[in-house]
Amino acid sequence: MPTYTDDYIKSILRSTKVIAMVGASGNEMRPSYFAMKYLLAKGFVIHPINPGMAGQKILGQTVYAALEDVPAPVDMVDIFRASEAAPGIVQEALAEKDRLGLKTVWMQLSVISEEAAEMARAAGLNVVMDRCPKIEYGRLSGEIGWMGVSRGVIDNRKPLLFGKGGSLKRG
Repeated sequence: MPTYTDDYIKSILRSTKVIAMVGASGNEMRPSYFAMKYLLAKGFVIHPINPGMAGQKILGQTVYAALEDVPAPVDMVDIFRASEAAPGIVQEALAEKDRLGLKTVWMQLSVISEEAAEMARAAGLNVVMDRCPKIEYGRLSGEIGWMGVSRGVIDNRKPLLFGKGGSLKRG
């Protein structure tokens, strides 16, 4: 199972402004929908990618058919598809890497592909597998603790991991 330091995850989240979410769904019961909703609320720009919904809107954002259709810049490609699809998605991302200014390939919970990860790393990209940026943002900003999930620390202060009041400051 891949492991990542908190500093590594924080550095990615701090430097990310625009995310292309491959496998975004318009179904409000799907994890990609509520991850997208949360990340939009935190100030990220999200470009949903779903060929079956191209030209429609999810949470007010125009849906694209493929990475090649997404306007630049894009800092992160977030993969909400099965692990078997990840290498092909990374190949598409690498074909658009320079145009988009891509820095990170992020594979969601249970999405693990060493092949895709190695392709992305070989191209100089940051890689995260089997994690959710929504959960990581909440965990590292302390929001999960504020909402009743135990951080294992008794404290009456909000953590200042990202900046004043626990908010994420991106550069």
